[in-house]
Amino acid sequence: MRKLGLIGGMSWVSTHRYYERISTIVRRRRGGHAAPDMVIESIDFSDCYRLQTPEEWQVATDKIGAAAERLEAAGAGMLLIGANAVHKVFREVSSRVNVDFLHIAESLGRKMAADGVQTAALLGTRSVMTESYYRRHLVSHGIDLLPPEMSQVDALERMIYDDLMAGKASRDAERAVKTMLTDLGRDGAQAVVLAAAELEMVVDIDATVVPIYDAMSVHAEAAAEWLLGEDTDPAPAG
Repeated sequence: MRKLGLIGGMSWVSTHRYYERISTIVRRRRGGHAAPDMVIESIDFSDCYRLQTPEEWQVATDKIGAAAERLEAAGAGMLLIGANAVHKVFREVSSRVNVDFLHIAESLGRKMAADGVQTAALLGTRSVMTESYYRRHLVSHGIDLLPPEMSQVDALERMIYDDLMAGKASRDAERAVKTMLTDLGRDGAQAVVLAAAELEMVVDIDATVVPIYDAMSVHAEAAAEWLLGEDTDPAPAG
């Protein structure tokens, strides 16, 4: 089995879900007591929390880049970042290593395009929903994205950072996201992307009015396929 490197810690909820998802896929496809051959760098999330200024982003870039270098030195042949928002610095981080780096939105775009999705909406943190660094990967695969609704952006930013990243899920949050999903389906979205791993805590993916793409699950599955040598594109785009 190949060796995978995961940069985690942003937040622990997301890191846990990545490891659980990858491990489940490996065990199911290999059978018995199979487990993934992987190394995890869990960085201090307090240095990567609600990044806003260029100086704050530079600190995060340096920490994540150093983690990538350590994972490469540990023998990982493929790296991934277990968080959506910090893919804003994906190019800077991936340029510091000489191994493949699996981009979450690229994995997602390929999956959605293969499924025939043409119009979708994003739910996540402010930067993911409003900036181009994430959206452009989906657009490059022919997916038209609905413009973000700023009232949803504000509500999700508070929900994700203040509650879900601390492992706190409430009925109010479940109802709020369910309303968002209903509105997006009415506005023409063929699918909705959960572009924050923590949102799965308040969404019943099997009981929604529109199909849900959990970006973390798609990313983790692509990583597991690489681990098992099942990937069809061994050199993911950055």
